[in-house]
Amino acid sequence: MSWLGRIFTGDEELGKKNDDHRPLTNNASPSSWSARKTSPAFRKRRVIYGICALLFIYVFVKNIPDDLGPSARDLNPRINLRGKLPEGKADPPATKPKRPPAPSEAEEHYHDGPIKFYKLASSLHSVARLGGQHGINKNVLFAASSLKSASEIIPLACEMARWERNDVHFAILGRDDMEIQEIRNLNGAVDDCNVHWHDARPDYSRWSSEFRMEISVEASMEHIQTFVHPQVIIIDDPSREDTFFVRTLRSKAMDIGKSIIELPLDATENMMWITRLDSGSLAAWSTIYIDLLIQAPSGSSGSLVRLLKSIENADYLGTRRPHLTIELPAEMDAATGRYLENFVWPPVDSSGALHASQVSLRHRIPRRTLTEYEASARLVESFYPVRTKDSHVLILSPQIELSPLYYHYLIYHLLEYKYSAHGKETKNSPHLIGISLELPTHLLNDSGPLVPPLMETPPSNRKGVAVGEATPFLWEAPNGNAALYFGDKWMEFHSFLTARLSKPPTTRTKLISKKHPSWLEFLLELMRARRYSLLYPIVSIDDQAIATVHNELYQVPEEFPREPSAPAPVPELNPEEPLSLVYERKERPPPNTEHSLSSSTLLSILPNSGDLPEILQLPLLAFDGSSLTQKQANDDAWTFTEAYRRDIGGCKAEAEVTKREPNSALDLFCHLDQVYDPMTNQAYDPKNMHHRGSAQRKRPEDEDLIPAEQEESAQREASAHLARQAGKDTASLPKDKGDKGKERQNESQTQLDRQKKQTEHAEEKVADDQGAKKATEPKKQEPIKAEKPKTEAAVEKGPGW
Repeated sequence: MSWLGRIFTGDEELGKKNDDHRPLTNNASPSSWSARKTSPAFRKRRVIYGICALLFIYVFVKNIPDDLGPSARDLNPRINLRGKLPEGKADPPATKPKRPPAPSEAEEHYHDGPIKFYKLASSLHSVARLGGQHGINKNVLFAASSLKSASEIIPLACEMARWERNDVHFAILGRDDMEIQEIRNLNGAVDDCNVHWHDARPDYSRWSSEFRMEISVEASMEHIQTFVHPQVIIIDDPSREDTFFVRTLRSKAMDIGKSIIELPLDATENMMWITRLDSGSLAAWSTIYIDLLIQAPSGSSGSLVRLLKSIENADYLGTRRPHLTIELPAEMDAATGRYLENFVWPPVDSSGALHASQVSLRHRIPRRTLTEYEASARLVESFYPVRTKDSHVLILSPQIELSPLYYHYLIYHLLEYKYSAHGKETKNSPHLIGISLELPTHLLNDSGPLVPPLMETPPSNRKGVAVGEATPFLWEAPNGNAALYFGDKWMEFHSFLTARLSKPPTTRTKLISKKHPSWLEFLLELMRARRYSLLYPIVSIDDQAIATVHNELYQVPEEFPREPSAPAPVPELNPEEPLSLVYERKERPPPNTEHSLSSSTLLSILPNSGDLPEILQLPLLAFDGSSLTQKQANDDAWTFTEAYRRDIGGCKAEAEVTKREPNSALDLFCHLDQVYDPMTNQAYDPKNMHHRGSAQRKRPEDEDLIPAEQEESAQREASAHLARQAGKDTASLPKDKGDKGKERQNESQTQLDRQKKQTEHAEEKVADDQGAKKATEPKKQEPIKAEKPKTEAAVEKGPGW
C-alpha cells in the first residue's frame, strides 16, 4: 500500500485528482505522466546551475575588490608569505590602489593587498646556467632597498664582476619604483658592469605598508635562494637602509644559513679589497673568530699601554671586536693596574646597546724561577680554539705597535689563504700555519740580516707583474712579535708540546736566539717536521709597515737568566780632555728597525694593487734563510722527521710510523706511557702512580726502604714488639691509690692507644711499599719513627706549657 493509502485509510478515492476519471485521448497513454516525472533533463540543469554558482562564489572570494575593504586572507602573513610570481611577461599595475577607510587614510604607506612580483621571474630564470641549483657555487648577492645605498655599493659590485672570480647579482627590494635600467644609467653601471640584476620589488611598492614590505623582502629572498643560492649577501651600512629591509634580511640570512656583510659608511674607499675575494672566502666572513693574546712585561707599563691604544684605534670593519687576553706578570707595577682598571674593551657603543666585556686578565702566581718548559706550556695553555677551523689566535709582544689597518690586512689575507679555492691544502702545496704582521730584519739566531726574496717568475693569474718585484713570501720560521696562528695548527702544536714535555731534555743546539721567547723553539721543531711555513708581509711603500717593533723598553724573556755583564774598563783620565759619558745597554734587544705605520687604504700599500698571488707561486725560505723549492722542502721535512722521531720521540729505527691523526702530532713520538719528571730527572708510568684521594708524584728512592723479601717478617716483628711493649708498660704500672694512680693509669692507656695507631701506620707504610715495587721506579719511603712516650713531668705541665 502506498503512503497515501496508509494515511487516508477510510476511502481509497480520497486524495485523488479527477485525472483518473477523465476520458483518455487517442494519443495519450497511461504511462505518459510517469515518463515526464522521471526525465533527467531538469535535474541536469539544476546541477549545472549549482556548479556555476559555487564557481562564482569561489572566484569572488579569491578576488575581493579593494573597495570592499581588506579581507582576513590579506592580513594573514602565513598566506602572503610567498609572493606570487606571475607566469609569462606581465606588467605591474600602473594605477594607485584605493585607500582603505579611516583611520589609515592619512598614512602614505597603507596598502596590504596580496603580493606579486611581476619582474622577478624572468631575471631568475635567466641565471639558471650559473649553477644556482647547487648549494656550493660562485654566486654573490648585493642587495639594497634605498636608492642611496644602491648607489654606494653598485661600484663594489661592478668591480667584483670585473675580476671574474664570482658571479655577481644585484637585487633591488625597496619601495622606489624607478626602473632598473634607469638606476644603472645613473650609477654608470652600463656595458662594462657584468652584473645580473633582479627587480624584487612587489606590486604597489610605493604605497605598501611596513608589514607588507617585510613580507615582500622575505618572500623575494626565498625565491632568490631557490634559484641562485648565494654564498654571501652584501648590503650597505644599516644606518642608510630601510628598517624593514635590514631587520628582515638579517632574520632570513640566519634562517638559510648565509653570511651577511654589512659594509661601513666608507666601504667604497677603504674596503675595495673585498672585490678581490672569491665566494668561498666571503662565505666565511661571519664565521671566523680571532683572539688577541698579549704577554705583559714586568716592571714596565709604557709598552703595554702603547699596544692597547693601537688596538683601540684600529678599524674593525664594523664587525665584532676580537677577544683580548692579557697575561700579567707575577709582579705588576701600579701604573699597569691603574690603566687596566679603566680599560674598556670593546668601546661602549654610543647607541646605548648592551655592552659585553671581551677582556680576560690572568695574573700569574709569583715563583722563584721559570724554566723554558714551564714558560712554553703557560703560553700555549692560554688559548685553545673553540672551533677548530674558525678560531684563530693573534700573538702580540708588548714591544709591538699596530697600524690602524692591521685588521684589514689580517682579514684580507686570512680569507684569501685559508678559505678561498686557492688556499685549500693539497699534498704538494705549502702548508700555511699562520700570517705574520711583522717583517723581521734578521734571522732567527741573529747571525745575519734577512733578505726577502723577490718574484722569480710572474704568476699566470696576475697581469703586469714584472720579474724581480717585491712579493709576500713563506718562511719556515715562527714569529713571536705579531703573528696570527690558525686554530687547527694551534691544536696540533698543543698536542705536540704535551708529548714533547714528557720527554727528557736534549742537548740539541738552539736555533733561535735567547732574545726571543722559548716557545718559539718548540714551534720551530713542529714546523720543520710538518713542512709548515708562515706568511710574511711586504709593503710597497718604503719605510711603512703594518706593525713595528719598539726597542727602548725591551726586556729579556724571564725564562732565560740574565747574563752578568763584564765590568767596563776604567779609562785613564786626562785633565786636559773633557769627560764623556760611556753608556752600554745591559740587555740588547733583537736587531729590529722601527718603521712608520701605514694609515692609508690597504690596496694602496700592497704590491700590485692588492692582487694577492696564489700560495703555490709564493717564494719559500728555509729556517736559516736559504731559498727552497717545494721538492727540497718535502725532502728536508722527511729527513728531519725521521731523525726527530729517533732522537727525541724515543722511536726505534725499525718502529712503524704511527698513523697521523687530524690536529695531532703524537705520531712523532713513541712510548708516551713513560712521562719525564723534571723533579727527579727520571721517567715514570702515570698509570702505575699511587693514588690516595688525588694523583701524587712518585717519591725518590729512600735508603731506609724495607726490601721486598723482608716486608712480611718486618711487619710481624713490629707488631709483636709493639704488643709486648704495650703489655709490659701496663703490667709495670704501680697501683697507686687516689688521683695520682688514676692519672698514671690514664697515661698508660693513652700510650697504648698511640702505639696502636703507630702499628696501623706501619702497616699502611708496608702496603705503600708493596704498591711502589710494581712501578718502574721505587717510591721514597719515609722511615717509621716511634714516638717517645711523654714523661710524667710533661704530662703534669699540661698542654698549655
